Amino acid sequence: MSKNLEQYKQIERSIITKFRKYIWNKFMKAVIDYKLIQENDNIMVCISGGKDSFLLAKCIQELINHGKFPFKARFVVMNPGYNESTKECIINNAKILNVPIEMFNSDIFEVVTETDFRNPCYLCARMRRGFLYNKAKELECNKIALGHHFDDVIETTLLSMFYGAEIKTMLPKLHSKNFDEVDLIRPLYLVKEQSIISWMNYNNLKFINCACKFTENIALLDDGTSKRKVMKDLIQNLRKEYKEIDYNIFKSMDNVNLECVLGTKNHGEYHSFLQDFEEEKRKQNELKNQIEKNDFTE
Repeated sequence: MSKNLEQYKQIERSIITKFRKYIWNKFMKAVIDYKLIQENDNIMVCISGGKDSFLLAKCIQELINHGKFPFKARFVVMNPGYNESTKECIINNAKILNVPIEMFNSDIFEVVTETDFRNPCYLCARMRRGFLYNKAKELECNKIALGHHFDDVIETTLLSMFYGAEIKTMLPKLHSKNFDEVDLIRPLYLVKEQSIISWMNYNNLKFINCACKFTENIALLDDGTSKRKVMKDLIQNLRKEYKEIDYNIFKSMDNVNLECVLGTKNHGEYHSFLQDFEEEKRKQNELKNQIEKNDFTE
């Protein structure tokens, strides 16, 4: 990389040059195909401090500076109770990347720590989402952008099947149930995690892996105990056998054959294949009776 450019400009340049095919083009495809960002949007980009959210911030900045339509973005960091080293790491990376972050505090870690709850990660996630939606409303943003990527999508799909006994996936955009005026979008939806890691390593960047208070002592490591980690390892092994396996998992959620599933659920209402089976049988009998009636009349 040229030494004549400031570091953040080198990083920006790498997204649209060296990593154009696997990051920028995938980012733009998701934005266009799923209509994630539109003219005059005011987007709150959520920065967790990890590689994914910081890459998202840079892609959003690039689109603002060189896109075909005007929109605005606010780059927001929610501090749920980070220790000082984690907080400083996020601030320093924002300076390196030239991302103008706005940090606000919450008491999530304190509340979760004091709550006798069997699944602290679930409670933390729910609380985070509430704080972020409220912040977006305060900033008059109509969209919240999160840094979930392609691998998050297929891992979520398998997690739902293996541990939740249902087929569902992570959607590229969602309407809020409690904040009608705010949508959630995932512009890195088609970007693979390995591409993000390659971008990070190419630019000699170091981000926090997990800022959770319960795991802050191993914040730069992966303890390998989570179910998501199990899915991640499974997918990596499957890729060795068939390199398109991840795409097929992803595409299967966009190619559901409703004629060959036992049941579906929509807005909490279950629909069994037997209902269609009986209805089809009834229609066949009606048609048969009609034909016989016509033959008899003639």
